[in-house]
Amino acid sequence: MIRRRVVVHGRVQGVFFRDTARRMAQSRGLGGWVRNAPEGTVEAVFEGEAKAVDSMVLWCGQGPRGAVVERVEVTDEEPEGLTDFRIR
Repeated sequence: MIRRRVVVHGRVQGVFFRDTARRMAQSRGLGGWVRNAPEGTVEAVFEGEAKAVDSMVLWCGQGPRGAVVERVEVTDEEPEGLTDFRIR
């Protein structure tokens, strides 16, 4: 099990980024959360199998239709054992 935190910069709010990320993470069996940050970014934490987490990190570089992702910051963290995925 691994955990990665991502901060997605660009036009990423108001384009269903959080809801799409939630559905995709749940379909991959990941735990974690996603939220809009006050400075206009989207922040998310993904926990689970490495392959599934990596696929979500890659997806964040593109986002849903309508998003314009400029960059993604990725940080490895210690897993906390999260089992469900939520929008904060």
